[in-house]
Amino acid sequence: QFHLDFDAGSTWEEIDAAEERVLALGARVLDREDYEKKDFRVYADPVGHPFCLCRIEHG
Repeated sequence: QFHLDFDAGSTWEEIDAAEERVLALGARVLDREDYEKKDFRVYADPVGHPFCLCRIEHG
């Protein structure tokens, strides 16, 4: 099983927008622990494959 990390932007607003999109597509949150302290958020796609949306500093 693969685990994918996606660059979802460099700001929390971009991460929030990406989260809205993946949840609307059927993903579910796997981990909300220490959400504010981490630079990533963990989800599962509708079939159960895990993936992360990551905040990446560009520049």
